[in-house]
Amino acid sequence: MIKFGPGNLRIPRFEKPVYVVAGGLTDYRKRYPEKNSSQLCTEALRMAVEENDLKVSPEEFRRMVNWVVYSQFADHFGDQLLAASKIHDYIGFDPLGNIEVKTGGATGGSSVLAAAQAVASGYATCVPVVGWERMDEVPTKVGNAYIASAACKDFESELGWMYAAYYALMAQRYQHENKVPRETLAKIACKNYEHACYSPYSQNPGHYTVEQVLENDMVADPLSFLECCVMSVGAAVLILADEETAYRMTDNPMKLTAICGGTHTLRTADRRNMPILLLPNETEDTYKDYFTEERSEWPGFSSFLAARMAAYLAYNMAGVADPIEDFDLLETHDAFTISDVQTYEDIGLRPYGRGREFIDSGDAYMDGRLPTNPSGGLIGTMHAVGATGIFQLVEVLWQMQNKWDHFHAEPERWARYGKTKPEDFRSLQVPNVKRACAISHAGTGSHVTCSIMEKP
Repeated sequence: MIKFGPGNLRIPRFEKPVYVVAGGLTDYRKRYPEKNSSQLCTEALRMAVEENDLKVSPEEFRRMVNWVVYSQFADHFGDQLLAASKIHDYIGFDPLGNIEVKTGGATGGSSVLAAAQAVASGYATCVPVVGWERMDEVPTKVGNAYIASAACKDFESELGWMYAAYYALMAQRYQHENKVPRETLAKIACKNYEHACYSPYSQNPGHYTVEQVLENDMVADPLSFLECCVMSVGAAVLILADEETAYRMTDNPMKLTAICGGTHTLRTADRRNMPILLLPNETEDTYKDYFTEERSEWPGFSSFLAARMAAYLAYNMAGVADPIEDFDLLETHDAFTISDVQTYEDIGLRPYGRGREFIDSGDAYMDGRLPTNPSGGLIGTMHAVGATGIFQLVEVLWQMQNKWDHFHAEPERWARYGKTKPEDFRSLQVPNVKRACAISHAGTGSHVTCSIMEKP
C-alpha cells in the first residue's frame, strides 16, 4: 500500500503572482491542408495579440517576450523533429530561449504549468504558450495507433492500438462498481455537442438525443462513436505574465492562482491500493461505506490518482474549500464520456462512486450550479492534442473577461472560418465568473493538471 510522506503532499506556491493576459485560437478541423503548422500558430498568436484589447502594439508585445513554451503531443504526425524551433523562428521569437513540452493529452496543461513556473520564479516576465497538433497527414487508423502508443506498449497497446479500447475497459469496470446506466454517459456527449453548436471554432457540433448516442455505431463496448473525442488540426495560444507586465498590456488580466500536476503509472495494472487522498470538502466519514465487494481498492481501475493529486494540490494552493460552491465554471478533458464522469469524482464534484449525480442533477448544465464545458470540449469542438489544454484556458479567460460573445457570437468571426452563424444561436456566456477550473488529462490518467483562474 502506498503511503505519502509530508514532502510528497507539500502545497506548491508561486514566489510571484502569475497573470493570464490574452488568448487566441484557430478553428479546428479534421483536415487543414491549406495551412501548415507555423501558419496556424501564427494565426492563434495574432488573435491573442491583436484582438484582445491589449494596450501595446504587436511590435511592443514582441519586445516584451523573454521566454516561450511550446506544446505538441507527437512529432509523428507532422514528421518533423524540433518542430517548435521551426515555429519559434516563423513567429518571430528567435533567438529567445524556448522549451517544448510533451506529456501526452495533458501536454497543453503541462505547458501552461511550465510557463507559470517561469513567471512565478522570476525567470521570465512575459511568456506565450503556443500549442498545436497536425493530425491530418496520416490516415485516421495510423493516427489512432500513434496516440495509442502513449499507453504502455509492452502490455496495453497490444490490446487494440486504440485508446477507446482502453477506456471501454474502464467504462465496463466503472459501470460494474457503480451501476451507472449508459444513458448517464450519453447525456455528457449530448451536452457538449450542443455547446459546440455555438462555437465558430468547433469541428464536430451537433444536436443529438440520448437515444441517438446510444444507438450510434459502437467503437469499443460500451462506447459509441459519439462518446469519443475528435482528432483535430489547429492551434491555441495563451499569454502569461507577471503582475507589472500584465497590467502594462491590459486593464483586465486574470490571476492564475494555482496550476498543479499529478501523475500515475503508465500501465493501469500497476496502480496499487492506497488510502483515498481526501480533498478539502471530504472527510474519512465520506467514504466509510465506500468499499464493498465490488469496490475493494482505490484508485483501482476506475479512478485517476493523477487527477486527485493535481486537484488536491491546486485546491489547497488556491484556498478552494468546495469546488461546486467555489467555482463558477469548469472545463474538463472529456476525451471519452467515461473519463468525464470519472473526473467528476476525482476533483470532488461528488464523492467517489457518485459521479453520475453531477450530470443527472443538472449541475453540469448552463443553468446548473457549475456549468461545465461551454466550449464544447474535446467531444464537440476539438482535440488537437498539443493545443487542447491551452484551448480550455483561453475559453476560461474569455468567460472571465465577459468576452465570450465577442469571440463566439459575431457573424464575421463565423465567416472567417467559412461558416454561417446558426439561426438558433444562443449565448453561452456564464454570468459573473469569478473563479474557474480546467482539467488537462493524458493517457489513461498518467498525467493531469488542474488550473484555477480567478478575478484579481
